[in-house]
Amino acid sequence: MTNVKKTKENPVLFTGAGPGDPDLITVKGMKALNEADLVVYAGSLVPEAVLKWAKKAACIDSAPLHLDEITGMMKAAYNKGEKVVRLHTGDPSLYGAIFEQMAELAKEKIPYRVIPGVTAAFAAAAGLGIEYTLPEITQTLILTRMAGRTPVPESETLERLAAHGASMAIYLSITLVSKVQEILVSSYGEEFVCAIAFKVSHPEERFICVPLKELAQTVKREKIKSQALIVVSKSLNTDKAGMIYKSKLYDKSFSHEYRK
Repeated sequence: MTNVKKTKENPVLFTGAGPGDPDLITVKGMKALNEADLVVYAGSLVPEAVLKWAKKAACIDSAPLHLDEITGMMKAAYNKGEKVVRLHTGDPSLYGAIFEQMAELAKEKIPYRVIPGVTAAFAAAAGLGIEYTLPEITQTLILTRMAGRTPVPESETLERLAAHGASMAIYLSITLVSKVQEILVSSYGEEFVCAIAFKVSHPEERFICVPLKELAQTVKREKIKSQALIVVSKSLNTDKAGMIYKSKLYDKSFSHEYRK
C-alpha cells in the first residue's frame, strides 16, 4: 500500500461537540473527529464519551492549558500536515472563546473552519418539551449570561434584557443565582415559572421547574453548582391544552405558495 503524504492543506476545524450526548454531535462533526490526527478538547465541559468518534487521534484536554499552549499545539500539528480538530462543548460560536484562537492562527496564515453544534439551550427545550417562540405569546429568544469575572456591555446587562419579557436561556450564571432571581422577579414576577436545566443530555440530566421566587433556594437545595442553564419563557407558563394562539402555517384558512 502506498503511503499518502500529508500536506498542509487541512484547515483547523473548530467543532461543536453538542451538549453532552455523543449522539447529538452533527454528522459533519463526527466525521471530522473520525478523520482527525489531533483533537484538542475542552475537557472541563466536553464529556469523554464524545471522544469515541475520534478513532485514531491523539486527544488532549485543554482544561489545564492557556491560550498560547493550545494554539501552539494546533499550529505544530498543522505544520506537520495533520488534521486538527478543536472540540468545544455545545456550539463553538456561543461562549466558546474561539475568536481569540482564530486570531492566533490567522497570524500564522493557518486556515480554519467552524462546524456548528447543538447548544444546551436547544437540547433543554427538547427535554422540557417547549417551543421558545409561540405565536402572539413570545417571539424572541435571548441567550445571555450574568456579568461575573468577565463583564458584559452595559447595554446588555441582565436587567436590560429581562425588561423585554422575552424567552431567555441564561448560561454561566448558576453561581450567581440569587442575583439572577432578584433581577428576573422584577421583570417577570415571583410566580412566573422558570426551569433549571442541569447537565442537559448527559446521563445525569435533570429539569426542575419552579416559580422564580423559589429559584435560588432550589439550586442551593439540589446542590447545583455548574453546568446548568436557567430557562425563562412564557412557553413554560402556557397551558398546551388551552392555548388559543396558533401559527398561520398550518391554519386551514390560510393559503400560501404550497397550499391554496
